[in-house]
Amino acid sequence: MLTNQATLRSPITCSGVGLHTGRSIKLRMEPAPAGTGIVFQRTDIAASPILARYDNVVETRLSTVIGDHDNRNNRVATIEHLMSALSGKAIDNAKIFVDGPEVPVLDGSAADFLFLLDCAGRLEQDTPRREIIITRPVRVQEGDAFAELHPLAGNNLSLHMTIDFPARAIGRQCLSLHLSEATFRQELSFSRTFTNRQEIDALQASGLARGGSLDNAIVVDEEKILNPTGLRKTDEFVRHKLLDAVGDLFLAGARLRGTFVGHKSGHHLNNQLLRTLFADQNSWREISGAKSSMETSRQAA
Repeated sequence: MLTNQATLRSPITCSGVGLHTGRSIKLRMEPAPAGTGIVFQRTDIAASPILARYDNVVETRLSTVIGDHDNRNNRVATIEHLMSALSGKAIDNAKIFVDGPEVPVLDGSAADFLFLLDCAGRLEQDTPRREIIITRPVRVQEGDAFAELHPLAGNNLSLHMTIDFPARAIGRQCLSLHLSEATFRQELSFSRTFTNRQEIDALQASGLARGGSLDNAIVVDEEKILNPTGLRKTDEFVRHKLLDAVGDLFLAGARLRGTFVGHKSGHHLNNQLLRTLFADQNSWREISGAKSSMETSRQAA
């Protein structure tokens, strides 16, 4: 049985530094009608709203970036942690306003976003939630990295991730869980983004990571963790990769019901997985109380 869609009970605002621009950015989240989805709006430029959906992703190099295909200046970067929190909190519809080109990084995890969503509250709406059921396996691969979706008998999204980094502080880590609000909150939400110390200078020289610090990212140097407070969990790295995947998969535009398997996957493969899924009409079906725009366009094709 499908549960209903949900939005925020009340608006909420925060501000923070952009991870890559280093700019101070104000973010405001507002309730939205059923069927809206998650929509981002730049307030610092004259721009149209951008629906947070896989086919509006325009860049995946170091974060997930959505953009207006008709206006190259209208982009919003680093949306994955907020999208992950919205998914974990089961918020289907919201309007997100930012006065800059990216979402503030806050502490580098989804914990602060989850706190904001808790403060705003969750309001159930009188419309059934849309769900995408995986009906046959889908796989994308680059080198030895891959991402897959498989059918699952049940109502959850099952997640499996393996990472393998040369830095001895990270190494090989694996994690599996079934996604729910409780497991997201307890197992993933607190895990922070991470980088290698040797990569920082190159990133900053190319105009990126200007807002990065030990306050919003884990920095490793071979076997060392440079953050004075250390790790929040010994396997915080793979937990963060799963956090990213939850946010990236929420760009399906509906809840996924199936099994996700990632091996050394990141934003690019996660996005390619959704593009491959929706390109094959035999790999999925949508259920909801009424035909959605996605289902209508699929039947018209």
